[in-house]
Amino acid sequence: MALQWMILTYVLAAEVALALILTLPSPKVLKYNLISLVSLILQPALFIVPFAGFQLLDIYWKNEHRLKCTSDICTAAERDRYEKSIYKAQRNVILCASACLLYWCIYRICKYYKEIQKLEQVEKRYKEQ
Repeated sequence: MALQWMILTYVLAAEVALALILTLPSPKVLKYNLISLVSLILQPALFIVPFAGFQLLDIYWKNEHRLKCTSDICTAAERDRYEKSIYKAQRNVILCASACLLYWCIYRICKYYKEIQKLEQVEKRYKEQ
């Protein structure tokens, strides 16, 4: 189970780095080459959305079937373990949501730059005529 969260964490870190690189100012030629490279990567990277969705379903199922430790019978160690698992689940939900949101942001950034490039080409053609 920890391997899945590690993979999701690394993908999220890569998405953050990619989003930062795409939003930093750079020369047009470099930016457009980078955008075309990222656009090629985006389609195979779409696996993150169903993967994160599956992880969210797993968190939900575990939350519904988790033993509640709210009575006086529970020891302090059991209560701490229960609270720790709740905190881990909350952290993992934030991780999944962030991965999906960052994927969408990167997709929109690439689409935005492609539209700008098309408009620049149309403007260039009109200027030539």
